[in-house]
Amino acid sequence: MSGITRKCEMKTEGCEMDLTRIIEPLCSWYDRSKRDLPWRKDQDPYHVWVSEIMLQQTRVEAVKSFYRRFLQELPTVEDLACCEEDRLMKLWEGLGYYSRVRNMQTAARQIMEEYGGNFPDTREKLLKLKGIGAYTAGAVASIAFNEPVAAVDGNVLRVITRLEKDPRDIMKQSVRTEFDRRITEALEKTCGGSVTSSSFNQGMMDLGAGVCLPNAAPLCGKCPLASFCSAHEAGVEMDYPKKKAAKPRRIEGRTVLLIRDGDRILIRKRGKKGLLAGLWEFPNPEGHLEPEAALSFASGLGLEPVHIRALAPAKHVFSHIEWHMTGYEIRVASLGEEAEPPYVLIDEEQVRREYAIPTAFSAYYNWLADHRQNTEQDV
Repeated sequence: MSGITRKCEMKTEGCEMDLTRIIEPLCSWYDRSKRDLPWRKDQDPYHVWVSEIMLQQTRVEAVKSFYRRFLQELPTVEDLACCEEDRLMKLWEGLGYYSRVRNMQTAARQIMEEYGGNFPDTREKLLKLKGIGAYTAGAVASIAFNEPVAAVDGNVLRVITRLEKDPRDIMKQSVRTEFDRRITEALEKTCGGSVTSSSFNQGMMDLGAGVCLPNAAPLCGKCPLASFCSAHEAGVEMDYPKKKAAKPRRIEGRTVLLIRDGDRILIRKRGKKGLLAGLWEFPNPEGHLEPEAALSFASGLGLEPVHIRALAPAKHVFSHIEWHMTGYEIRVASLGEEAEPPYVLIDEEQVRREYAIPTAFSAYYNWLADHRQNTEQDV
């Protein structure tokens, strides 16, 4: 029994195709149709790396302005390595998943200390940097240095499982590792001239983003690989990829308190570990507090409440947790500069300029700029 036949029997659907067949058509399509993105203006590895980290868990359109601002403020690896923490968090504000930028700074310091400021130029070396996994290492190595290596993300998994009608769970590391190996081997055999690993991997990104769509019917009429696609031939594109259902998120109730003293607002810095570590936040005790309990909380911080107003509810989704929030604005009598530690009263404009407030609080953060944006009711 041949190796291919044996693999077909193991999968029960589809067959493992020769991936060298799709590389040239995809590269040609990418060269004709690639998106105009700011991080594609050059192949600087620092720029590629910053964009790839930002694009994790974040939409392309949302990343563009953050990418430009970040590089304007921190144009080199050295600048990132030396950046003060609060400034770095402020630059990342709005992107979420702040551990990404903390890992970036650790990696930047590794590059300065271990590589003399020169960006590592192979996937093997990149994998040794903090926060860089197989996908990011492959993306940077292939795009910036044209190393013939794969960059397997959700787009690649979706495209290949549709091409092959592969029924396996794409969340299994063994599946991802196999695809990485097969694509890398195909690139090693095929790359040369206009056919590059950079074009192939970025072509996969664009194909997944605009044609072989994740949550809608794929646009097979526009796909350069349609003639190779087993799922398209059978009319079952939406049946792939297969993925084990995720565990339901844990729901947590929170009460967000905008405690204000004139133009100042009460905030505190979270601890160095755990959810939203090291970021600034509004008081947010657990549970949905009634107005009397919210006023009692403010009094317990050494403040003197004089008025309370209910704010619209809000929700924020983390990877494994959902916060369902109620909120209040509480006006307090002016009591000088002090509140009970670790809380501090800071001018609202200064907070906007200098303090990173997580997107979890964006509904209430934005309310400070324009009260009329929220449905509110005096209590």
